Amino acid sequence: MKLSVTLAIILSGFTCITAAPQKPNILLIMADDVGCEPIGTYGGERWKTPHIDALARGGMRFDYCYSMPVCHPTRICLMTGKYPFRLNSKWGTFPRVEEKNNIAQVLKRAGYNTAVAGKWQLSLMKKDLKQPARMGFDNWSVFGWHEGARFHEPMIYQDGHLRTDTGGRYGPDLYVKFLGEFIRKSADERKPFFAYYSMALAHDVTDDIPTQVPYVPGKDRWMDYGEMIESMDAMIGKVVARLDKMNLRQNTIILFTGDNGTARRSKLRHIKERKYEYEDVYSIRNGQRVPGGKGTLLDIGTNVPLIANWPGHIKAGSWNDSLVDFSDWLPTLAEIGGAKMDHEIDGTSFAPVLLDPRKPGARSFAYSESRSGKAWVRTHNYKLYNNGNFFNMAKDLGEKNAMRPGREEPGDVGHTRKQLEQAFESLGRKVRY
Repeated sequence: MKLSVTLAIILSGFTCITAAPQKPNILLIMADDVGCEPIGTYGGERWKTPHIDALARGGMRFDYCYSMPVCHPTRICLMTGKYPFRLNSKWGTFPRVEEKNNIAQVLKRAGYNTAVAGKWQLSLMKKDLKQPARMGFDNWSVFGWHEGARFHEPMIYQDGHLRTDTGGRYGPDLYVKFLGEFIRKSADERKPFFAYYSMALAHDVTDDIPTQVPYVPGKDRWMDYGEMIESMDAMIGKVVARLDKMNLRQNTIILFTGDNGTARRSKLRHIKERKYEYEDVYSIRNGQRVPGGKGTLLDIGTNVPLIANWPGHIKAGSWNDSLVDFSDWLPTLAEIGGAKMDHEIDGTSFAPVLLDPRKPGARSFAYSESRSGKAWVRTHNYKLYNNGNFFNMAKDLGEKNAMRPGREEPGDVGHTRKQLEQAFESLGRKVRY
């Protein structure tokens, strides 16, 4: 689909509460391995997430946002607005041809200062120190993916150089401090900013480096999943507090999401070589025990939080049932930032519904895929896989009983199946029964 965003469209669309600034600041926060069920506002009861819950109370919550089931495909989809099957990008890489048209480049061309902090995972940084700059980031502070620690005494590459001052320090604190300095610099320059806070939390430590990364100071283990969730929430609180202190909240839209479902287990201790002690991860959501689903195409692997907060512009305490998938981030942020785009993407902007929840979402189906080539398209209540499996999600959330075409399907259900088959066809993919 061809997307062209103009300032006139932006201003005409942002009229729900207060006319929006032409170029608001944008803070995109993406948690790592965090589905909906650990978050209080989504019914999570096992851990406390007061700062995220406050963003939801003061803004808008979406219930139908879908990622890919694992991190790398989600991240390239977010950056490019294109589904992973179109990019053929190997694990931990980013296609060179897309570097000029990703989110940072699009917003940079629209006049934004741009920065990323936390998880990168689009290259081995030591082999490509300038990749973030080529992709449009003015500043970056990211941990060495599969190179070293991300939490305690982290291995951080900042603006093309390896930091040497991280001994005894906690990575998430350093990423937040870096973002605060970037925000201050942008404010001093009187330029809008795009800050992509790609969180290290709540993913466990890496398992494929020769030297094991440090444990929690004073403990004989790494953080457990619950400790990481609560630290994640605390870090978000620090960033928001910084914006409040600088009187930037009225002109800053904050968006919070996750890159895939909650992890199924998390490393606690190193035993020997590449052997570890793990904890099984589960959440309590609305009184029900929910296991982690990362890596699966079930809802517990792909249904992720999406919260949007912008005082005076997004209605406090609002809820939206629009379908969103990760190809939508690029066109949405482009529209918010008044950026022009003229290249083909898969995404559809959900910016209009942020400022007027009465507007219908533009997307008729959401899409997700796994590395094995398995994929689905879905509406709110029905999901069709490319192998022909078709599920009524309102009645079969665990996808135990696929419906066969024919007698089992009333006319409206059969019509939905046909629409989803056509959705696959529109993507150039086929359903094979």
